[in-house]
Amino acid sequence: MASVIFGSVLPWLLVFVEGWLVYQLVRQNGRILVKLEDLEKKVGGLGNQAPVPIEAEGEQGLALGTVAPEFTLQDLDGQPRSLVEYRGRKVLLAFFGPRCGYCHDLLPELAKVPLEVADDRPTPLIVSSGSAEENRELFAQHGVSVPILLQKELEVASKYDALGTPMGYLIDEEGKIASPLAIGASALIALMGPSAGANGHAPEKAPPIKGDKSLARSKLVRDGLKAGVYAPSFRLPRLDGIELSLAEYRGRRVLLVFSSPDCGPCDAIAPFLERVHRTVKDVQVLMISRLDREANRKKVAELGLTFPVVLQKRWEVSQKYGMFATPIAYLIDERGTIAREVAVGGEAIEKLVPEAAKAPSEGVCLTAP
Repeated sequence: MASVIFGSVLPWLLVFVEGWLVYQLVRQNGRILVKLEDLEKKVGGLGNQAPVPIEAEGEQGLALGTVAPEFTLQDLDGQPRSLVEYRGRKVLLAFFGPRCGYCHDLLPELAKVPLEVADDRPTPLIVSSGSAEENRELFAQHGVSVPILLQKELEVASKYDALGTPMGYLIDEEGKIASPLAIGASALIALMGPSAGANGHAPEKAPPIKGDKSLARSKLVRDGLKAGVYAPSFRLPRLDGIELSLAEYRGRRVLLVFSSPDCGPCDAIAPFLERVHRTVKDVQVLMISRLDREANRKKVAELGLTFPVVLQKRWEVSQKYGMFATPIAYLIDERGTIAREVAVGGEAIEKLVPEAAKAPSEGVCLTAP
């Protein structure tokens, strides 16, 4: 009798247990889906943010007279330092990168600044990236004694709309922005006032706060993509309007160059790029440029470039590749991965394809076909 009852109850018990398990799975899956949907919205929101260009139209940086954003960072000894400590003094806030060659142009002038800044000159305050040891060695080597603070990524620079190095502002005694965003070493040196060198005189003609375009575009705080990661995909229009994607070159090495028609160093590297295109058969040169199509057509004709040139609207692809700068380049291997770390500047770009440097330049026509 008991076995009959158990045999009758068992199927219903199994149905109940199975239904309960299904309910729990659906319930748990629903929670996961809700979390995923919420995460997708957050990530989508980040992806929709427009990248901040180094050369945006109109005024860049914070407006004059606005209160300088407060921050607290550690110095090279690990001690916390805040901007508010300098209230009552003029401050030259400069964003620096130890691996930024153009930042090194600041070092001789910073070395002239005494521990206690006299007269009306501003106190330099350097916000740098990289490790404490890397910065300590560099600044000690050049005899620089001004305060050096370390940001981990762009947490302070982003507050100041300064995504590049060297860049900075003059901040007045009340803690307000007292200058436009200074771009390049020469612009920052101009804000420092008269030189503290041997003769103590200011240069005859101070360089402008803005306009040193080659410096402004040369090196940013972000260090680009690392070797071994997949090269981000993109599809962009060529100068003739036909779209071209990076995926079309899978199976070949690609020298991907970021350029701009108003960039002097980009012009200087152009003959090398054309030589790679014409003489190194297993490397495809692909240039991503910016600004309008007509300006790029004129520049391509002027330089006699015959490799593909595609246009990004502002810096949307540069953002994917982790650096807002020109000229820079990546060597991408046949599998579509970054073969070497980003090359910044003409000399570094030439080292990405050493066989091209050995190719004879005689007989290579650099006029438009």
